Amino acid sequence: MTRTLSPSTPNQYWLAGLASGLSFGLSPLVWSQAVITEVYALHSLFVALLLYLLVIDSSSDFAHKRNDRILGLTFGLAMGNHLTTLLFLPVILLSTISRKPSAPHGIHWMGNWHLDSRSMVRRLAWLGVGLLVYLTLPLRALSKSPVNWGNPVSLQGFAWLVSGKLYQGQLFTLSLPSIMERARAVVALILQQFGIPGLTVGLIGLILFFKPVRLYFGTLWILVVSSVFAIGFASADAFMYMIPAFLCFAIWIGMGLAGIMDTTSRRMHIIGPLIGLVLILVLVLQTGKAWRQLDASQDQRAETFGKNVLSLAPDHAIVFAKGDRAVFALWYFQYALHNRTDLAVLATDLLQYDWYQLTLHSVYPALNVPGPYPFAETVVVANSERPVCYVQYIESAEISCFPARNPKSP
Repeated sequence: MTRTLSPSTPNQYWLAGLASGLSFGLSPLVWSQAVITEVYALHSLFVALLLYLLVIDSSSDFAHKRNDRILGLTFGLAMGNHLTTLLFLPVILLSTISRKPSAPHGIHWMGNWHLDSRSMVRRLAWLGVGLLVYLTLPLRALSKSPVNWGNPVSLQGFAWLVSGKLYQGQLFTLSLPSIMERARAVVALILQQFGIPGLTVGLIGLILFFKPVRLYFGTLWILVVSSVFAIGFASADAFMYMIPAFLCFAIWIGMGLAGIMDTTSRRMHIIGPLIGLVLILVLVLQTGKAWRQLDASQDQRAETFGKNVLSLAPDHAIVFAKGDRAVFALWYFQYALHNRTDLAVLATDLLQYDWYQLTLHSVYPALNVPGPYPFAETVVVANSERPVCYVQYIESAEISCFPARNPKSP
């Protein structure tokens, strides 16, 4: 991408591209998500691919049609990975508008501006093809998986899951003081990712070396909407939605460094590469501060927690797990490793949902799950012959086990 904005001597600016890639890959938040099983690292890959497809050369008619298809397909697959990709749709559609009055099949308005309607239709059609990835949801749900979020086998369940209805109530419900506090936190988070040198070079790339091209407009839009969404989404982990914004800022760092190298190299050729090497060195040295925090190779908390619960839980106990940490750890031990299959692991926070109750009936057929709104206590009463454990993990493991209220006679 850096080379597309440095057409004079593009081969000299590989350092700018390297600095851009390192600034993104070594940023603490991105790094923390790249080493765990989550959607955000793949989401950033899709965003990077979409931006690349927007700027690659498609001068021939064949290349132009091919890129439209790939761009639409990629966007559809990206939406299948994370619904917030929809926020970037204007970048994909508005890029079909350009100052090319001689282009065929265009609708002209405002002088030289025209819309390549066929290009837009191709992108939307292939976007629809990419969205077919959602069909894997009901297919997988029909397999009776023990982890079956939303049970999307019905149209209602499918719409509930795909639309993210569970989280819609958290969108833009914060008070003005909370929004201002989050806005300040976002600025601090950007500074934490790139440091003062990276922040400075990125702003130079955006302001001093700005060019009215697709890449700049696309990255600016993505950064703005990602920041607004992260600030307005009332979730404890909403800052994860800043990762596409970090990607865009990293691109600006590359643009800024390329511009600085170009300007300084006109006077002395060696100065430009030297500046690039210094910035790369600074970025690498910054990673030392976050290394211990991000190194997960010695983090045994989940494994230790799971083993402790399985060793302390009585035979055939009902284990009420509260919070993602406790639930995911126990799901892994029981469903992936098949340890302590005599236990019934129940996610306390999910008991209110019909689809989860159906999943429990399928996974634990001997368990009595009274409806329609079974609280933990009602489940305990309905299964009084079984011991009960309550577990969660906040700062440390919290495990409490109790004997059966009405144990079966031997």
